[in-house]
Amino acid sequence: MTLKVGAHVSIAGGVDNAVENQLEIGGNCGQIFTHSPQVWQNPNIGDEEAAAFRDGTAEHLDGPWVIHSSYLVNLCTPKDDLREKSIDSMQKELDAAAALDIPYVNVHLGAHTGAGVEQGLDNAASALDELDVPEGVTILVESDAGSGTKLGGQFEHLAAVLSRSNRDLDVCLDTAHAFAAGYDLSTPEAVEETIAEFDDVIGLEHLQCVHLNDSKHACGTNKDEHAHVGEGEIGDDGMRAVINHPDLADVPLVLETPTEDGRGFAWNVSRVRELHDGVQAL
Repeated sequence: MTLKVGAHVSIAGGVDNAVENQLEIGGNCGQIFTHSPQVWQNPNIGDEEAAAFRDGTAEHLDGPWVIHSSYLVNLCTPKDDLREKSIDSMQKELDAAAALDIPYVNVHLGAHTGAGVEQGLDNAASALDELDVPEGVTILVESDAGSGTKLGGQFEHLAAVLSRSNRDLDVCLDTAHAFAAGYDLSTPEAVEETIAEFDDVIGLEHLQCVHLNDSKHACGTNKDEHAHVGEGEIGDDGMRAVINHPDLADVPLVLETPTEDGRGFAWNVSRVRELHDGVQAL
């Protein structure tokens, strides 16, 4: 079975450029923003760009791709205006995914900002229910580091939204976020326990993507800062256990690792392949 590993790459100059950007770092799947994640902005993808992206992906990559929603989206918010902006933004991402033949749109639940955990989870589920999800596209709710009033740090939060929503939702597990939220991944034994807990609480059938990131901070600190694969607090043993876990064998691994110390995505993709027991030549 081919290891599915890639990174979050740029679409600068056109979304079709993401395919070449992925190939350049040695990836065969990956993730994109359709626009700057720091502003409210609509995807602006022309028909020719979309066709070139689809054709390039089909020819050169194993897939899948994931669209990451805007950082401004807050599904848990009690504020009506922010809720409507979040729903509108998500709808446009879903429509872009359909146009690009991308199967997943990934989103953080957001923060309840004082409304309380249960109300925040209800808000998120009901916001997702207002979306018109195109055929062939699935929304992934992402695990969070759990700081402040942000939800998604506990597996129970994700399970609650999946249960309360009328949509068929799945999950993206971010290893750095889960580690920061208190789920140990630093040893093979800890990885086994955390994945077993995920299965018990959410169900592994809902795990469709892993954001594979090491953490610059210790387990349970709620600090979200990513590190190079194997060079953070999770370390080589933990990363190797995640990469080779039999229950994750067909789950795409998408890197959001930093570009620093003269190393970027290419180094991290190569490191993942080195840690993979079934390592294949690039």
